[in-house]
Amino acid sequence: MSFRKIDIDAYDEDVLLESELYEPDPRDPAQALSDAKQKQVVVRSALAKGDIPGALDIALDSAPYGPNVEEAKNLTLQTVVSILNSTKSSEISNVVKALSQDAQDTLMKYIYKGMGMPGWGDVSGSVLLGWHEKLTEIAGTGCIVRVMTDRRTV
Repeated sequence: MSFRKIDIDAYDEDVLLESELYEPDPRDPAQALSDAKQKQVVVRSALAKGDIPGALDIALDSAPYGPNVEEAKNLTLQTVVSILNSTKSSEISNVVKALSQDAQDTLMKYIYKGMGMPGWGDVSGSVLLGWHEKLTEIAGTGCIVRVMTDRRTV
């Protein structure tokens, strides 16, 4: 029965490691956190001016991904969620249309991350589902497929 405790992957040369699937975030954890904090300040300023597309674009630009940057990921999620919560449902389509395809894909990652949180965190399910519906209408199902197959998780 001791053979069942052997890690056979250790002997396989063709094992694909998580680190081989994508380039890691080039920033160190402290730099990623600092960038996230700076973005949060700029986003709040943009929201105060009523510039929701600009605020969302700033928050989604160069989002932290990969291991060791959990604090920056969580802060960026909070920033994105604050934008989603402060947007009227009638404005969502225009905001999504103003985003680039990469930004739309990153937004979808954050929507899914928000849905995956226990109790949905600080955001109501109806807000996330409303954004998901509009984003899927505009970006298409390809957006969902790209997010599901991308290993760079936010």
